Amino acid sequence: MPDATFLDWPFFEPSHRVLAEGLEDWARASLPALLKTAEEDLDGTCRRLVEALAAAGWLDYAVPASHGGRFERLDVRSLCLIREILARHSGLADFAFVMQGLGSGPISLMGSAAQKDAWLQKVRRGQAIAAFALSEPEAGSDVAALAATAEDHGDHWRIHGEKTWISNGGLADFHTLVVRTGSPEDGARGLSAFLCPADTPGLEVVERIEVIAPHPLARLRFNDLRLPKDALIGAVGAGFKLAMANLDIFRSTVGAAALGFARRALDETLGRAGTRHLFGAPMSELQMVQGKLADMALRVDAAALLVYRAAWTKDSGAERVTREASMAKLYATDEAQKVIDDAVQLFGGHGVVSGHPVETLYREIRALRIYEGASEVQKLIIARQAMADFAAGSTIDAAPSREGS
Repeated sequence: MPDATFLDWPFFEPSHRVLAEGLEDWARASLPALLKTAEEDLDGTCRRLVEALAAAGWLDYAVPASHGGRFERLDVRSLCLIREILARHSGLADFAFVMQGLGSGPISLMGSAAQKDAWLQKVRRGQAIAAFALSEPEAGSDVAALAATAEDHGDHWRIHGEKTWISNGGLADFHTLVVRTGSPEDGARGLSAFLCPADTPGLEVVERIEVIAPHPLARLRFNDLRLPKDALIGAVGAGFKLAMANLDIFRSTVGAAALGFARRALDETLGRAGTRHLFGAPMSELQMVQGKLADMALRVDAAALLVYRAAWTKDSGAERVTREASMAKLYATDEAQKVIDDAVQLFGGHGVVSGHPVETLYREIRALRIYEGASEVQKLIIARQAMADFAAGSTIDAAPSREGS
Protein backbone atom coordinates (compact mmCIF):
# COMPACT_ATOMS: atom_id res chain seq x y z
CA MET A 1 0.00 0.00 0.00
CA PRO A 2 1.14 3.64 -0.35
CA ASP A 3 3.35 5.00 2.44
CA ALA A 4 2.34 2.88 5.42
CA THR A 5 5.15 3.90 7.76
CA PHE A 6 2.52 5.39 10.09
CA LEU A 7 1.56 1.79 10.95
CA ASP A 8 4.89 1.60 12.83
CA TRP A 9 3.60 4.22 15.29
CA PRO A 10 3.06 2.91 18.85
CA PHE A 11 -0.73 3.27 18.44
CA PHE A 12 -0.89 0.02 16.46
CA GLU A 13 -0.57 -3.73 17.03
CA PRO A 14 0.87 -6.14 14.43
CA SER A 15 -2.70 -7.22 13.65
CA HIS A 16 -3.48 -3.71 12.42
CA ARG A 17 -0.74 -3.90 9.79
CA VAL A 18 -2.09 -7.27 8.64
CA LEU A 19 -5.56 -5.73 8.41
CA ALA A 20 -4.33 -2.72 6.43
CA GLU A 21 -2.31 -4.77 3.97
CA GLY A 22 -5.13 -7.26 3.41
CA LEU A 23 -7.75 -4.57 2.89
CA GLU A 24 -5.51 -2.64 0.52
CA ASP A 25 -5.09 -5.74 -1.64
CA TRP A 26 -8.82 -6.46 -1.57
CA ALA A 27 -9.79 -2.87 -2.40
CA ARG A 28 -7.46 -2.75 -5.40
CA ALA A 29 -8.77 -6.05 -6.74
CA SER A 30 -12.48 -5.73 -5.96
CA LEU A 31 -13.69 -2.14 -5.87
CA PRO A 32 -13.30 -1.12 -9.53
CA ALA A 33 -15.78 -3.76 -10.70
CA LEU A 34 -18.19 -3.12 -7.81
CA LEU A 35 -18.29 0.62 -8.54
CA LYS A 36 -18.92 0.43 -12.28
CA THR A 37 -22.70 0.85 -11.93
CA ALA A 38 -22.66 3.51 -9.19
CA GLU A 39 -23.90 6.37 -11.37
CA GLU A 40 -26.94 4.58 -12.80
CA ASP A 41 -27.74 2.31 -9.82
CA LEU A 42 -26.69 3.93 -6.55
CA ASP A 43 -28.82 1.78 -4.24
CA GLY A 44 -27.88 -1.44 -5.99
CA THR A 45 -24.20 -0.54 -5.87
CA CYS A 46 -24.40 0.18 -2.13
CA ARG A 47 -26.10 -3.14 -1.49
CA ARG A 48 -23.52 -5.00 -3.56
CA LEU A 49 -20.72 -3.20 -1.71
CA VAL A 50 -22.16 -4.29 1.63
CA GLU A 51 -22.48 -7.87 0.41
CA ALA A 52 -18.90 -7.86 -0.89
CA LEU A 53 -17.52 -6.33 2.31
CA ALA A 54 -19.34 -9.03 4.26
CA ALA A 55 -18.15 -11.86 2.04
CA ALA A 56 -14.54 -10.71 2.45
CA GLY A 57 -14.91 -10.54 6.24
CA TRP A 58 -14.53 -6.77 6.63
CA LEU A 59 -17.92 -6.38 8.30
CA ASP A 60 -16.67 -8.66 11.08
CA TYR A 61 -15.09 -5.47 12.44
CA ALA A 62 -18.49 -3.72 12.63
CA VAL A 63 -20.11 -5.99 15.24
CA PRO A 64 -18.92 -7.45 18.58
CA ALA A 65 -17.43 -10.93 18.94
CA SER A 66 -20.58 -12.23 20.62
CA HIS A 67 -22.24 -12.09 17.20
CA GLY A 68 -19.39 -13.08 14.91
CA GLY A 69 -17.21 -9.99 15.12
CA ARG A 70 -13.44 -9.80 15.55
CA PHE A 71 -13.32 -8.11 18.96
CA GLU A 72 -15.29 -8.24 22.19
CA ARG A 73 -15.75 -4.47 21.86
CA LEU A 74 -15.54 -2.59 18.59
CA ASP A 75 -11.86 -1.82 17.92
CA VAL A 76 -11.78 1.82 16.92
CA ARG A 77 -8.28 1.63 15.43
CA SER A 78 -9.48 -1.10 13.07
CA LEU A 79 -12.57 0.90 12.17
CA CYS A 80 -10.40 3.94 11.43
CA LEU A 81 -7.95 1.96 9.31
CA ILE A 82 -10.76 0.41 7.31
CA ARG A 83 -12.42 3.78 6.70
CA GLU A 84 -9.13 5.44 5.78
CA ILE A 85 -8.21 2.77 3.24
CA LEU A 86 -11.68 2.47 1.72
CA ALA A 87 -12.05 6.27 1.49
CA ARG A 88 -8.74 6.52 -0.35
CA HIS A 89 -10.19 4.16 -2.96
CA SER A 90 -13.88 5.18 -2.90
CA GLY A 91 -16.06 7.42 -0.79
CA LEU A 92 -19.04 5.19 -1.53
CA ALA A 93 -17.25 2.04 -0.34
CA ASP A 94 -16.33 3.84 2.88
CA PHE A 95 -19.97 4.91 3.28
CA ALA A 96 -21.26 1.37 2.76
CA PHE A 97 -18.91 0.03 5.43
CA VAL A 98 -19.38 2.62 8.14
CA MET A 99 -23.17 2.69 8.01
CA GLN A 100 -23.27 -0.98 8.97
CA GLY A 101 -21.39 -0.10 12.13
CA LEU A 102 -23.00 3.26 12.88
CA GLY A 103 -26.52 2.02 12.21
CA SER A 104 -26.15 -1.09 14.36
CA GLY A 105 -23.94 0.57 16.98
CA PRO A 106 -26.79 1.34 19.42
CA ILE A 107 -27.78 -2.34 19.33
CA SER A 108 -24.20 -3.44 19.97
CA LEU A 109 -23.89 -0.96 22.85
CA MET A 110 -27.20 -1.28 24.67
CA GLY A 111 -29.46 -3.62 22.73
CA SER A 112 -31.27 -6.53 24.35
CA ALA A 113 -30.16 -10.09 23.67
CA ALA A 114 -33.16 -10.53 21.37
CA GLN A 115 -32.33 -7.36 19.41
CA LYS A 116 -28.72 -8.43 18.99
CA ASP A 117 -29.70 -11.92 17.90
CA ALA A 118 -32.23 -10.57 15.40
CA TRP A 119 -29.97 -8.11 13.62
CA LEU A 120 -26.23 -8.21 14.30
CA GLN A 121 -25.50 -11.41 12.41
CA LYS A 122 -27.51 -10.07 9.46
CA VAL A 123 -25.44 -6.88 9.57
CA ARG A 124 -22.19 -8.85 9.62
CA ARG A 125 -23.29 -11.09 6.77
CA GLY A 126 -24.47 -8.20 4.61
CA GLN A 127 -28.05 -9.44 4.77
CA ALA A 128 -29.44 -6.29 6.41
CA ILE A 129 -28.60 -2.66 5.63
CA ALA A 130 -28.45 -0.44 8.72
CA ALA A 131 -29.33 3.23 9.29
CA PHE A 132 -28.98 5.61 12.24
CA ALA A 133 -31.87 8.10 12.27
CA LEU A 134 -30.94 11.06 14.46
CA SER A 135 -31.13 14.40 12.57
CA GLU A 136 -34.39 16.28 12.05
CA PRO A 137 -35.39 19.31 9.96
CA GLU A 138 -34.87 21.62 12.95
CA ALA A 139 -32.35 19.59 14.96
CA GLY A 140 -29.05 18.37 13.57
CA SER A 141 -25.98 19.00 15.68
CA ASP A 142 -28.25 20.07 18.58
CA VAL A 143 -29.46 16.59 19.49
CA ALA A 144 -31.22 17.79 22.65
CA ALA A 145 -33.68 19.73 20.43
CA LEU A 146 -35.14 16.63 18.74
CA ALA A 147 -38.90 16.91 18.28
CA ALA A 148 -40.07 13.53 16.91
CA THR A 149 -41.97 11.73 19.66
CA ALA A 150 -42.66 8.24 20.95
CA GLU A 151 -45.79 7.88 23.09
CA ASP A 152 -46.28 4.99 25.50
CA HIS A 153 -49.60 3.27 24.78
CA GLY A 154 -49.30 0.41 27.22
CA ASP A 155 -48.46 -2.53 24.99
CA HIS A 156 -46.79 -0.49 22.22
CA TRP A 157 -45.14 2.82 21.31
CA ARG A 158 -46.52 5.29 18.77
CA ILE A 159 -43.98 7.34 16.83
CA HIS A 160 -44.74 10.68 15.16
CA GLY A 161 -42.47 13.20 13.44
CA GLU A 162 -39.73 13.41 10.83
CA LYS A 163 -36.05 12.63 10.36
CA THR A 164 -33.88 14.00 7.57
CA TRP A 165 -30.40 13.63 6.09
CA ILE A 166 -30.68 9.95 7.00
CA SER A 167 -27.91 7.92 5.41
CA ASN A 168 -29.29 4.73 3.84
CA GLY A 169 -32.77 6.19 4.13
CA GLY A 170 -34.96 4.41 1.60
CA LEU A 171 -32.39 1.60 1.34
CA ALA A 172 -32.00 0.36 4.92
CA ASP A 173 -33.65 -2.77 6.26
CA PHE A 174 -33.82 -1.28 9.75
CA HIS A 175 -33.27 2.06 11.48
CA THR A 176 -32.16 2.90 14.99
CA LEU A 177 -34.21 5.96 15.97
CA VAL A 178 -33.62 8.53 18.67
CA VAL A 179 -36.88 10.33 19.51
CA ARG A 180 -38.48 12.17 22.39
CA THR A 181 -40.30 10.20 25.09
CA GLY A 182 -40.30 13.04 27.64
CA SER A 183 -41.42 16.65 27.43
CA PRO A 184 -39.48 19.30 25.48
CA GLU A 185 -38.45 20.80 28.82
CA ASP A 186 -36.60 17.58 29.63
CA GLY A 187 -34.08 18.34 26.87
CA ALA A 188 -31.52 15.58 26.44
CA ARG A 189 -32.93 13.64 29.39
CA GLY A 190 -36.20 13.10 27.51
CA LEU A 191 -34.81 11.10 24.58
CA SER A 192 -35.00 7.35 23.98
CA ALA A 193 -33.77 5.00 21.26
CA PHE A 194 -35.78 2.45 19.30
CA LEU A 195 -35.20 -0.29 16.75
CA CYS A 196 -37.48 0.14 13.74
CA PRO A 197 -37.61 -2.33 10.82
CA ALA A 198 -37.97 -0.50 7.51
CA ASP A 199 -41.17 -2.34 6.59
CA THR A 200 -43.04 -1.12 9.70
CA PRO A 201 -46.40 0.43 8.66
CA GLY A 202 -46.34 4.20 9.14
CA LEU A 203 -42.71 4.66 8.06
CA GLU A 204 -42.71 6.81 4.92
CA VAL A 205 -39.77 7.79 2.75
CA VAL A 206 -40.84 11.35 1.93
CA GLU A 207 -38.02 12.10 -0.49
CA ARG A 208 -34.60 11.01 -1.55
CA ILE A 209 -32.01 13.78 -1.16
CA GLU A 210 -29.46 14.35 -3.91
CA VAL A 211 -26.09 15.71 -2.79
CA ILE A 212 -22.88 16.72 -4.57
CA ALA A 213 -21.20 13.37 -3.82
CA PRO A 214 -23.96 10.81 -4.45
CA HIS A 215 -24.90 8.74 -1.41
CA PRO A 216 -28.31 7.32 -0.45
CA LEU A 217 -29.92 9.95 1.79
CA ALA A 218 -33.60 10.48 2.59
CA ARG A 219 -36.18 12.34 4.61
CA LEU A 220 -38.38 10.02 6.66
CA ARG A 221 -41.81 10.60 8.20
CA PHE A 222 -43.47 8.63 10.97
CA ASN A 223 -47.26 8.60 10.65
CA ASP A 224 -48.65 6.93 13.78
CA LEU A 225 -45.92 4.31 13.46
CA ARG A 226 -46.40 1.58 16.07
CA LEU A 227 -43.54 -0.34 17.61
CA PRO A 228 -43.73 -3.11 20.23
CA LYS A 229 -42.52 -2.34 23.72
CA ASP A 230 -39.41 -4.46 23.17
CA ALA A 231 -38.31 -2.13 20.34
CA LEU A 232 -36.86 0.18 23.01
CA ILE A 233 -33.04 0.08 23.01
CA GLY A 234 -31.73 0.41 26.54
CA ALA A 235 -33.81 2.34 29.07
CA VAL A 236 -36.37 5.10 28.65
CA GLY A 237 -34.52 8.42 28.74
CA ALA A 238 -31.17 6.87 27.75
CA GLY A 239 -31.38 7.92 24.09
CA PHE A 240 -29.05 10.91 24.31
CA LYS A 241 -26.44 8.95 26.25
CA LEU A 242 -26.68 6.13 23.71
CA ALA A 243 -26.41 8.47 20.72
CA MET A 244 -23.35 10.17 22.21
CA ALA A 245 -21.73 6.83 23.06
CA ASN A 246 -22.28 5.69 19.48
CA LEU A 247 -20.81 8.92 18.10
CA ASP A 248 -17.94 8.64 20.59
CA ILE A 249 -16.88 5.51 18.72
CA PHE A 250 -17.61 6.60 15.18
CA ARG A 251 -16.74 10.32 15.24
CA SER A 252 -13.03 9.49 15.15
CA THR A 253 -13.67 7.36 12.08
CA VAL A 254 -15.06 10.40 10.23
CA GLY A 255 -11.62 11.93 10.68
CA ALA A 256 -10.14 8.69 9.35
CA ALA A 257 -12.25 8.88 6.19
CA ALA A 258 -11.13 12.48 5.69
CA LEU A 259 -7.55 11.28 6.18
CA GLY A 260 -8.07 8.72 3.43
CA PHE A 261 -9.32 11.41 1.06
CA ALA A 262 -6.37 13.63 1.94
CA ARG A 263 -3.81 10.85 1.43
CA ARG A 264 -5.28 10.11 -2.01
CA ALA A 265 -5.12 13.81 -2.92
CA LEU A 266 -1.50 14.02 -1.77
CA ASP A 267 -0.53 10.87 -3.69
CA GLU A 268 -2.19 12.13 -6.85
CA THR A 269 -0.44 15.49 -6.51
CA LEU A 270 2.98 14.01 -5.85
CA GLY A 271 2.61 11.95 -9.00
CA ARG A 272 1.54 14.99 -10.99
CA ALA A 273 4.33 17.20 -9.64
CA GLY A 274 6.96 14.62 -10.48
CA THR A 275 5.94 14.16 -14.12
CA ARG A 276 4.54 17.54 -15.17
CA HIS A 277 7.11 19.95 -16.62
CA LEU A 278 6.84 23.73 -16.31
CA PHE A 279 9.38 26.26 -17.57
CA GLY A 280 11.77 23.51 -18.63
CA ALA A 281 11.87 21.63 -15.33
CA PRO A 282 9.72 19.20 -13.33
CA MET A 283 6.91 20.96 -11.49
CA SER A 284 8.23 19.47 -8.23
CA GLU A 285 11.38 21.63 -8.48
CA LEU A 286 9.43 24.89 -8.18
CA GLN A 287 9.74 26.26 -4.65
CA MET A 288 6.11 27.38 -4.48
CA VAL A 289 5.01 23.86 -5.43
CA GLN A 290 7.37 22.37 -2.86
CA GLY A 291 5.82 24.66 -0.25
CA LYS A 292 2.34 23.39 -1.06
CA LEU A 293 3.50 19.77 -1.02
CA ALA A 294 5.13 20.31 2.38
CA ASP A 295 1.94 21.84 3.79
CA MET A 296 -0.13 18.95 2.42
CA ALA A 297 2.17 16.30 3.91
CA LEU A 298 2.22 18.10 7.27
CA ARG A 299 -1.58 18.30 7.41
CA VAL A 300 -1.90 14.61 6.57
CA ASP A 301 0.50 13.48 9.29
CA ALA A 302 -0.93 15.82 11.92
CA ALA A 303 -4.44 14.60 11.15
CA ALA A 304 -3.31 10.97 11.36
CA LEU A 305 -1.77 11.57 14.78
CA LEU A 306 -4.99 13.05 16.14
CA VAL A 307 -7.21 10.36 14.59
CA TYR A 308 -5.20 7.42 15.86
CA ARG A 309 -4.54 9.06 19.24
CA ALA A 310 -8.33 9.23 19.71
CA ALA A 311 -8.82 5.65 18.50
CA TRP A 312 -6.00 4.28 20.70
CA THR A 313 -7.35 6.12 23.74
CA LYS A 314 -10.79 4.57 23.26
CA ASP A 315 -9.35 1.10 22.66
CA SER A 316 -7.21 1.48 25.81
CA GLY A 317 -10.33 1.52 27.93
CA ALA A 318 -11.46 5.14 28.15
CA GLU A 319 -15.18 5.31 28.85
CA ARG A 320 -15.53 8.45 26.73
CA VAL A 321 -13.17 10.22 24.35
CA THR A 322 -15.36 13.20 23.55
CA ARG A 323 -12.48 15.69 23.48
CA GLU A 324 -10.09 13.48 21.55
CA ALA A 325 -12.69 12.38 19.01
CA SER A 326 -13.89 15.95 18.44
CA MET A 327 -10.32 17.15 17.89
CA ALA A 328 -9.69 14.32 15.44
CA LYS A 329 -12.90 14.92 13.53
CA LEU A 330 -12.50 18.70 13.42
CA TYR A 331 -8.85 18.84 12.41
CA ALA A 332 -8.83 15.94 9.97
CA THR A 333 -11.90 17.11 8.04
CA ASP A 334 -10.95 20.79 7.91
CA GLU A 335 -7.35 20.07 6.94
CA ALA A 336 -8.34 17.47 4.36
CA GLN A 337 -10.41 20.17 2.69
CA LYS A 338 -7.27 22.32 2.43
CA VAL A 339 -5.15 19.43 1.13
CA ILE A 340 -7.68 18.61 -1.56
CA ASP A 341 -8.10 22.25 -2.53
CA ASP A 342 -4.32 22.49 -3.00
CA ALA A 343 -4.43 19.34 -5.11
CA VAL A 344 -7.07 20.84 -7.39
CA GLN A 345 -4.99 24.01 -7.70
CA LEU A 346 -1.84 22.13 -8.63
CA PHE A 347 -3.68 20.04 -11.20
CA GLY A 348 -4.94 23.22 -12.84
CA GLY A 349 -7.69 22.70 -15.40
CA HIS A 350 -7.53 18.93 -15.00
CA GLY A 351 -8.49 19.33 -11.35
CA VAL A 352 -11.96 20.62 -12.16
CA VAL A 353 -12.82 18.09 -14.88
CA SER A 354 -15.81 16.03 -13.79
CA GLY A 355 -14.75 12.56 -12.71
CA HIS A 356 -11.06 13.38 -12.21
CA PRO A 357 -9.85 11.86 -8.91
CA VAL A 358 -9.16 15.21 -7.23
CA GLU A 359 -12.46 16.68 -8.47
CA THR A 360 -14.27 13.69 -6.98
CA LEU A 361 -12.39 14.15 -3.71
CA TYR A 362 -13.32 17.84 -3.71
CA ARG A 363 -17.01 16.89 -3.69
CA GLU A 364 -16.59 14.00 -1.26
CA ILE A 365 -14.79 15.89 1.50
CA ARG A 366 -17.26 18.73 1.97
CA ALA A 367 -19.99 16.80 3.77
CA LEU A 368 -17.58 15.41 6.34
CA ARG A 369 -17.20 18.88 7.86
CA ILE A 370 -20.94 18.91 8.55
CA TYR A 371 -22.27 15.49 9.52
CA GLU A 372 -21.83 13.89 12.95
CA GLY A 373 -21.42 17.39 14.35
CA ALA A 374 -20.37 20.34 12.23
CA SER A 375 -16.90 21.83 12.69
CA GLU A 376 -18.33 24.73 14.68
CA VAL A 377 -20.00 22.32 17.10
CA GLN A 378 -16.75 20.39 17.53
CA LYS A 379 -15.08 23.63 18.61
CA LEU A 380 -17.77 24.15 21.26
CA ILE A 381 -17.27 20.61 22.53
CA ILE A 382 -13.50 20.98 22.69
CA ALA A 383 -13.69 24.35 24.45
CA ARG A 384 -16.20 23.11 27.03
CA GLN A 385 -14.13 20.01 27.74
CA ALA A 386 -10.96 22.08 28.05
CA MET A 387 -12.69 24.38 30.56
CA ALA A 388 -14.05 21.40 32.49
CA ASP A 389 -10.62 19.76 32.60
CA PHE A 390 -9.03 23.01 33.80
CA ALA A 391 -11.67 23.44 36.50
CA ALA A 392 -11.04 19.89 37.65
CA GLY A 393 -7.29 20.46 37.66
CA SER A 394 -6.77 17.77 35.03
CA THR A 395 -5.13 19.72 32.18
CA ILE A 396 -1.93 17.70 32.63
CA ASP A 397 -3.64 14.50 33.73
CA ALA A 398 -2.57 11.72 31.36
CA ALA A 399 -5.46 9.42 32.32
CA PRO A 400 -7.40 8.59 29.13
CA SER A 401 -10.92 8.40 30.61
CA ARG A 402 -13.10 11.48 30.23
CA GLU A 403 -16.79 12.07 30.53
CA GLY A 404 -18.62 13.52 27.56
CA SER A 405 -19.77 17.11 27.28
